[in-house]
Amino acid sequence: RIKKAGNKVGAIAGDLAAVEEMYALKALLASIGSGMTDVRPAMSGIDPSMPRSAYIFNPTIAGIEEADAILIIGSNPRHEAAVLNARIRKTWRAKNVPIAVIGEQVDLTYDYDYLGSGFETLADLAAGNGAFANILANAKNPLIIVGEGAVSHASLGKQVGRDTIALAAKLASGPNVAEGWNGFALLHSAASRVGGLDIGFVPHDGGVCSADQIALAGKGELDVLFLLGADEYDTSAMGKAFVVYIGSHGDKGATRADVILPGAAYTEKSGTYVNTEGRVQVTNRSVFPPGEAKEDWAIIRALSGAIGQPLPYNSLAQLRAAIYAEFPHLARIDEIAPGSVADIAKLGKAAIKTKSAPYASLVRDFYLSNPIARASATMGECAAMAAGLKQAAE
Repeated sequence: RIKKAGNKVGAIAGDLAAVEEMYALKALLASIGSGMTDVRPAMSGIDPSMPRSAYIFNPTIAGIEEADAILIIGSNPRHEAAVLNARIRKTWRAKNVPIAVIGEQVDLTYDYDYLGSGFETLADLAAGNGAFANILANAKNPLIIVGEGAVSHASLGKQVGRDTIALAAKLASGPNVAEGWNGFALLHSAASRVGGLDIGFVPHDGGVCSADQIALAGKGELDVLFLLGADEYDTSAMGKAFVVYIGSHGDKGATRADVILPGAAYTEKSGTYVNTEGRVQVTNRSVFPPGEAKEDWAIIRALSGAIGQPLPYNSLAQLRAAIYAEFPHLARIDEIAPGSVADIAKLGKAAIKTKSAPYASLVRDFYLSNPIARASATMGECAAMAAGLKQAAE
């Protein structure tokens, strides 16, 4: 069925996918003529043609302490990246650095100026209006944190995200910015995101994004859809497409699947991930997968052989050699390939089309943000307790 479907096969990678399985799945689809791959949230404004500096946390997490002004756009870092948020709080306490927020007004554990709820506020700020615009203009090390909630709008389309990135880049390229400082910082909420973007697990060769893949499936124009641990999408809209789920936990995607190929959790395999600042990280297997489950890349390799398109690697070492040959920076473990300051300045000159749009964090429940957490009884209890405390406070 997969072989016959050809370019009518799509693949969406979930939040916990490692580089190895995404690379293998991309190669599998390429072998049958499909470029329909995506690792981004629905309707993300992160364009495949954008430079790497447009989708990483350029100043680095440690670099937060060098900032002399911080703007947070469409993000709740306390929920999306709690340790990173602690670094912001540390900087605020040590230097009383001015902080402003555009998006949801929430308790971040430090004081900030609340500027507004959406895109129109950002556009006004980028036009130089308001007291905080003057603060950013005079800053030597401005830090502009852009959350995925500001660049991914399932109901409003991709242009909102693209324009948000452009305005954030403009603010990060102020007139007094210190030489060599790159303050544009995209904050991802998924472990798979940067690694997937680095290897091009995005639409190519006529492929379409995750939201459009699901729409095509709903219309009967996509025959097969791979969900690589993808549980963050509307499975009810996938129509009669043949859904293949590869993952470790029976979450939302698995309940819709026609075929489930049991994969390994991150603790049960060796995998490569790239964090939000672009740092390459490698995990080592702690325990073997239970039962018949296998490492995800090995499942894809076996599947490629079954359809007569065997991938050219039979071991993890061979697979990684192929990855490193194509993407050399992924071989530099625990290192960061720095983003270009010039690229950010260029992004900031893009024409703006959006007029208004609300910003909201993609992480709605701190304790249930991924399939493994949602399968945990302990995390479920924590979520229920937090909801009760929130209701009592209201």
